[in-house]
Amino acid sequence: MLKIAVQKSGRLYDESLTLLKSCGLYVDNGMDQLKAEVRGFPAEVYFLRNSDIPQYLEDGVVDIAIIGENVLYEQKVGVEVLVKLGFSKCRLSIAVPKNMHYDGIESLHGKKIATSYPNSVQKFLDEAGVLAEIHIISGSVEIAPNIGLADAICDLVSSGSTLFKNGLEEKEIILKSESCLAANVASLNTKRDIINDLVFRIESVLKARDNRYILFNIPNEKIAEASAVLPVLKSPTVLPLIDEGWSSLHSVINVKDFWDVIKNLKKIGAQGILVVPVENMVV
Repeated sequence: MLKIAVQKSGRLYDESLTLLKSCGLYVDNGMDQLKAEVRGFPAEVYFLRNSDIPQYLEDGVVDIAIIGENVLYEQKVGVEVLVKLGFSKCRLSIAVPKNMHYDGIESLHGKKIATSYPNSVQKFLDEAGVLAEIHIISGSVEIAPNIGLADAICDLVSSGSTLFKNGLEEKEIILKSESCLAANVASLNTKRDIINDLVFRIESVLKARDNRYILFNIPNEKIAEASAVLPVLKSPTVLPLIDEGWSSLHSVINVKDFWDVIKNLKKIGAQGILVVPVENMVV
């Protein structure tokens, strides 16, 4: 039985459960339930406080966890990151008031910095050779300069709108973070097969989200030209049609290439272009 930890609430909760469901893990969780059984996979899910997950993971209370990289970095636990999951992307950044003169990290020398990430900030300052006072607070970090509690802040930044509303400017990025799947080191040995199975499913789902299955008809003399348009590692599948002068080509394309591929295929005479979302595709 694989023990999986996810946030009981917060930024990662909904997308964590959506990802598990896409991988065939159906979590039977009710309101305020701390542990839930899983249908479709030999696992159980633990709903834990975000700040507790790294230690539970390191201690082996759970085998794997969906957690933000920033939390692992802050708590400096001995776990292994298996897969970056691509959601809840953010930055751990230092920001200062817009009216503060700033000439680089040295401008923070002797200043007071408010943050919920003291270890990360201290490491950053130490590496830069800057002496500053760290004031630890939780929640509403952005208002600290406005009420005279600190000269600068360090907090998670996504769009930057919260900083803007509080008259702050982002100046230094300590860490770029996103959600990840992390594992207890001992569990990688004792439960390697089942962990590998889940990692395989997750990687397949993530790749599928970024790809589309495309099929279209093309004159036979244009097959080589059409194949060159498709940005794939292997040649597309070519199927003959009843009309001997035509064939049907099938391939997979990345969403970032989508419109360029469609435009170029139309230029060379492709017809009946059909694009289908790829779900749970094994790559």
